[in-house]
Amino acid sequence: MNSTLAFKAKGEWVMNFDYGQNGVFTGGNGRTGYGSGQDEFEALQRVRLQFDAVASEALSANVFFEIGNQTWGSGGQTTNSGGALGSDSQNAIELRRAYIDWMVPQTDLQIRMGIQGMAFPSFTMKESMVFEDDVAGITLNYKVNDNVSLTALWARPWNDNFTRAGAAREIGGANAMRTNPFSSSTNYMDNVDAFALLVPLSFDGVKVTPWAMYAAVGPNAFRTEAFTGRNEKGETKNEWDYDNVGNIAGNASSKVAAGMVPVNGSRHKDGSDASKRLNSYADAWWAGLTGEVTVLDPFRIAWDFNYGSVRWDDSRLNRQGWLASLLFEYKLDWGIPGIFGWYASGDDSNPANGSERMPSIDPNGNNDYSSFSFNGQPWIGREGVLSTNMTGTWGIGARLKNVSFVEDLKHTLRLIYMGGTNSPGMAKYFNGKRDNWGDYEDALGNHVANGGPNSGLPGMGPLYMTTQDSALEIGLTNVYQMYENFQIYLEGTYLATWLDHSKGVWGRSTLNGKSDQERDPWNINLSFVYSF
Repeated sequence: MNSTLAFKAKGEWVMNFDYGQNGVFTGGNGRTGYGSGQDEFEALQRVRLQFDAVASEALSANVFFEIGNQTWGSGGQTTNSGGALGSDSQNAIELRRAYIDWMVPQTDLQIRMGIQGMAFPSFTMKESMVFEDDVAGITLNYKVNDNVSLTALWARPWNDNFTRAGAAREIGGANAMRTNPFSSSTNYMDNVDAFALLVPLSFDGVKVTPWAMYAAVGPNAFRTEAFTGRNEKGETKNEWDYDNVGNIAGNASSKVAAGMVPVNGSRHKDGSDASKRLNSYADAWWAGLTGEVTVLDPFRIAWDFNYGSVRWDDSRLNRQGWLASLLFEYKLDWGIPGIFGWYASGDDSNPANGSERMPSIDPNGNNDYSSFSFNGQPWIGREGVLSTNMTGTWGIGARLKNVSFVEDLKHTLRLIYMGGTNSPGMAKYFNGKRDNWGDYEDALGNHVANGGPNSGLPGMGPLYMTTQDSALEIGLTNVYQMYENFQIYLEGTYLATWLDHSKGVWGRSTLNGKSDQERDPWNINLSFVYSF
């Protein structure tokens, strides 16, 4: 045993209280609450514990646990969240990360192996719109000199999750083997592997990071459990087969799959289902150029440009697009005023030619522009009301960041106007009723209850914004550093929305024969954070 082994601990306790309404943009007809399954007021908590075992500067190991998010009073019907009376929980503890760090002797090559946080750079929005999450893999970092570094990685976000049903061959017989040539083995060719290279360049007052990534997708990667399908005679059968892309959102692979396919999957030009399934290989590519210029201090200019493409055997499933962002800031003694904007390519009006939106593996990072419309909450408050990422949108905003007139108290005020870049002609293909409010049927005939705008469709977030739709976010964030390790966070946000309800775009939904109402979402979040 190494007597010099040192143990280090880090932790974070968050107590969170939210009060808000209309998180799915709909109201009336007796509906209350923030969103589907949520009250207007909810209390949650989360605990994160991280332990490092350090043998030397060249060797260490890390394990990172998370307990929560636990909703106060909720025991859960299918999973025990541990928030109900008695507080006993079997499913609330999660392993977020577990890895080892080591250096190749006599070199500057650092290697990290295991479940770890991986992310691509963003100098404007803080975290990536392509890939930002915990994932299993290997990362290699090498410092060439004071100005140039190299980072290479291999990530395996999805593998060995396909289990073949024993009755599948009997149901489909020889035809099943002919139409599904990869169905013979459990966990066979169901991997998604990503390989990337990043080259951080750092000079006096200038930082630039070009990067590129390739991902290989196996033909069984997004295969799902039994579903109702049709055999060669057109008869309905309960089979174990490849999932139609329209059902991916209900599968555990949705984070990976949804970012790689068009909205609503494979379609004919008239919008009807082409009945193509994800039973083929796919090649995915991404590239980016991000950076910042601070040589003109107190001015700061930052930019991000990302492009991605996914190619399937069925070209109707292809997806490619780009996203660019620009930020100008001026640092003053009392705060940092700034203006910013972004533009992302959007879908055209042809559902048969794939998607023109940028694909992603998992854009799970915090968005520094918006903590409400997109995923920007630093802790566990309500977020992602418009979408989990910014594909298919554009926006321009202004903010006053870290304004402080009282010691240990900072404020950030933001104003953002945004809209969609997707063709209005695509909206009519999303659901049978040509609306996006409350209960509806999607284009596959599935009933979605209180799902909000297009909720649950693959490759999109809660709201699919067209060029006819827009929104305005107004938010104020306050952070008080009460003690060295204790912060109180208070944020209020209002999102005004203007969506096209003409029959050619979204129309109006009805519930019990009554027209539903579009309502603007808003929320107030109060969080108490202890970290060490």
